[in-house]
Amino acid sequence: MLRFLTAGESHGPGLVTIVEGLPKGIAVTAEHLTAELARRRQGHGRGGRMNIEEDQLEILGGIRHGRTLGSPVAVVVRNTEWPRWQEVMGIAPGVGGNPVTRPRPGHADLAGMVKYGTDDARDILERASARETAARTVAGALAKRMLSVPGITVVSHVVAIGEIEGDGATPGVADIEAIDSSPVRCLDPAASAAMVEAIDRAREEKDTLGGIFEVIAHDVPYGLGSHVHHDRRLDGMLAGALMSIPGIKGVGIGDGFDLAALRGSKAHDEIHPGESRPGRASNRSGGIEGGMSNGEPVRARAAMKPLSTLMAPLSTVDVASGEPAQAVRERSDVCAVPAAAVVGEQMVAWVLASELQRKFGGDTVDELARAVASFSRSVEDRFTR
Repeated sequence: MLRFLTAGESHGPGLVTIVEGLPKGIAVTAEHLTAELARRRQGHGRGGRMNIEEDQLEILGGIRHGRTLGSPVAVVVRNTEWPRWQEVMGIAPGVGGNPVTRPRPGHADLAGMVKYGTDDARDILERASARETAARTVAGALAKRMLSVPGITVVSHVVAIGEIEGDGATPGVADIEAIDSSPVRCLDPAASAAMVEAIDRAREEKDTLGGIFEVIAHDVPYGLGSHVHHDRRLDGMLAGALMSIPGIKGVGIGDGFDLAALRGSKAHDEIHPGESRPGRASNRSGGIEGGMSNGEPVRARAAMKPLSTLMAPLSTVDVASGEPAQAVRERSDVCAVPAAAVVGEQMVAWVLASELQRKFGGDTVDELARAVASFSRSVEDRFTR
């Protein structure tokens, strides 16, 4: 069974990821993980912090000579800005830096201050920061390496930023390079240009923008997930994983919320005979029916709200004085939807890898590959006429 744990604060010494349950023999290098972290840092609308922060990654255990050992994999992503923050975020007993007493609307600040009984929002915001997703990206990158064994590929792209929407095309594996070359990770060139302009306008107006991204997993075998318990349903696990990304306020599987406006005769994916297995005329259900993958591409969308820290701060209350105030400003991104799409890609990969391991098992990559191949052959044998 796969599981991962992350630790660390935004301006602490570094972020730690520990992944347990990966089979022995997965090809992994520091370069693989660093490349995924670099993708997370990209996107038009990111602030100056992306220019000064670097993801200095070190693998501490679980990998030998470029292959997983079957033991827990431990990775640390060091914070190159740590020397500037040692006093504020020091580990040893003491007091450093001015307390943050003006919580930001839309952030974890106030709820966390009340929950944990602190008058300093920094105790909350350092961990609630989206910087934590760098550690998740490491876990997702390892999951993607595992998924590559049976040939599963996960692709993400931006569907909309603000009111600008792309053409709705579903990208395939061949489109990954084109998506990553777009400044907003949108496959539609005209929409991409309009999104860049919208972000620039928002920056000029000291505002922020949200949007929608989509994650598609290709070549997912039948039967990941289960119908038998609420916590085993694949769509539920994917929704939870995507919703856990900071700023995400809505998740839809397949056509999601759009299906609610259709009649049943138009909402479902009719089944027809195929050469090796039944086929589908459409994929409105996003490759999942009854909580299980149905052999079609798994497709999920997530809606990200505009960032809660504005260059023209929103109104709040200074908890130290009880007086009206302007919210503290901790970061300067205008739009982080392209980066969130990459994190969404990692979270979907993690869920699929976990369910792949649950269904097919195996202590080694070879055992996993044989089990998946055997199952796929049995499906073909069953339906081949």
